Parts: sequence; C-alpha cells; structure tokens
Amino acid sequence: MDQYCILGRIGEGAHGIVFKAKHVETGEIVALKKVALRRLEDGFPNQALREIKALQEMEDNQYVVQLKAVFPHGGGFVLAFEFMLSDLAEVVRHAQRPLAQAQVKSYLQMLLKGVAFCHANNIVHRDLKPANLLISASGQLKIADFGLARVFSPDGSRLYTHQVATRSVGCIMGELLNGSPLFPGKNDIEQLCYVLRILGTPNPQVWPELTELPDYNKISFKEQVPMPLEEVLPDVSPQALDLLGQFLLYPPHQRIAASKMSYAWVPSPHDAACCCALCSLLSSPRGSPPSVLLHSSPACPSI
Repeated sequence: MDQYCILGRIGEGAHGIVFKAKHVETGEIVALKKVALRRLEDGFPNQALREIKALQEMEDNQYVVQLKAVFPHGGGFVLAFEFMLSDLAEVVRHAQRPLAQAQVKSYLQMLLKGVAFCHANNIVHRDLKPANLLISASGQLKIADFGLARVFSPDGSRLYTHQVATRSVGCIMGELLNGSPLFPGKNDIEQLCYVLRILGTPNPQVWPELTELPDYNKISFKEQVPMPLEEVLPDVSPQALDLLGQFLLYPPHQRIAASKMSYAWVPSPHDAACCCALCSLLSSPRGSPPSVLLHSSPACPSI
C-alpha cells in the first residue's frame, strides 16, 4: 500500500471497502478494493477469487474494467482497478426523467460489446445490473464486479450459457427506458410476480423446457396473459420494444445473442440512412433531443 496515497472512500461492498487512491510514482488514479480475511484458515473469499480469475483470463478490453494489480496487505489483500467516476445506477437515479433514447442506445451498445467480449472468452457475468456498470468521466461504460462470474461452454454442455446475460441486458434496457426497474420486487417471490404480470405466466407451450427446471411445480401462480410492451413503455418506439422483447423471452435459446447484436447494428455504407435496430431509438415519439452526455459509438455512423 506504500505506493498509493488514499484520496477518499468510494463505498463498501460485500467483501471489502473501496477507496479512491493515487499511485505515488505515476500519479495514476485508481480504485482500491481492500478485502479482509476474517480467519487465515478460511483462505481467499470465493467471490474475490472468481473476480480475479475472470479478469486475469481476459485480455484488456475497453468495455470491461481493468484489474491492474493484486497484492497482500495486512490481514488481507488489495485489488487495484482503473478508476471510474460513477455507475449506471447513479446516472439513472439522478436523472430527472427517463434517459433520452439516444443515451439508452449508446449505453446499450457499449454494454452488449462488453458482454459479447466476455462470452467470447467463455465468461458469463451472472450479476449484470446498473450498479455493476461503471461510467468514466468521458461517458465510457465498463462491466465490473465479476464476483459471481462462471466459465461456460460454447457447446451448451455447462449449466451457464450466454442467454443468462442477455436476459439481464433486457432488464437493464427496460430500466433505462422506463427510468426505474421493470420488475422492482424486494424479494424473489415479489419479483416473480412482477415478471409474470408483464411477461405472462409461462407454460410448456411457449417454453417446452419449463418442466425440466428443478423447482418446477413447487410453487404455483395464477394464470396471467402477457401485457403488450407498448402499454408498459408507451413512449418507446416499436422497434425498441421489439428488441426488448427478444431479450426478455422465456426460452433461453430463443434470446438474441450479444455478439450478433454488436454487428447487426452496423448498417451498410451504401444505405441512404441508418436502419440498425438501436438507431430506431433515436426517433422518440416525443422527439426527445440527445443529451449532451451522449457519447457516440464508432460502430454506428448515424451518431
């Protein structure tokens, strides 16, 4: 720790306190996560080990937070990350109204590129949420907190596959468009009730693998038909709602893959106008102007 000067406290997580710090020699600003070992015989916490392993197995990527160093300190150890100014949850929380749809497009593009990169490295995050999507001072979004990450097999032989994350992407997209979570339950059962109220009660006709789930029939819910998404988000364009619906499908294998989305949005240079799926988000029914916080993606020539 001698090589760092602590500048302040950022927050506290499940396994430690996070500080803002400056490297004494280089002047680089970093975030230090100090993880204490309660008992030496317990060893490293599993979540911390998973985070280190996942980040070390992946090459540096502009959409994934960089782990710069891991070193022992006192009765524990410290993880040094690149410093990020804020997170997406704070951006949504401080917005006076739902984000401009151009902002949603920009954040969603960066998120999907980060998710696609993780999946290309056979890593599934398993805890994607706005609080774990960090935002730099320039508006760059990066995926962080890999404490629940798992390795998955591209051939589907492992329990965890990329569709776990793409449903989470849909929940995040819905929250950005709505200004608050679509499924805001305070516990598992309450959240399930919100999901069923909007998406309807699943059955083997729409989700054949439903009966194979380990807890199938342990709890029953009343039959509900799905609500049209245009009633849930009346100010969102039909193209955006169609994309949201593809993320939130019950059958995992039917959900769209992040890697496909990353390239499907790039229009042909011969096209007269950009027709990619997320560019339709720019045409808000209310004509909301893009925010000054919008940072364009080079993948889309229309912004």
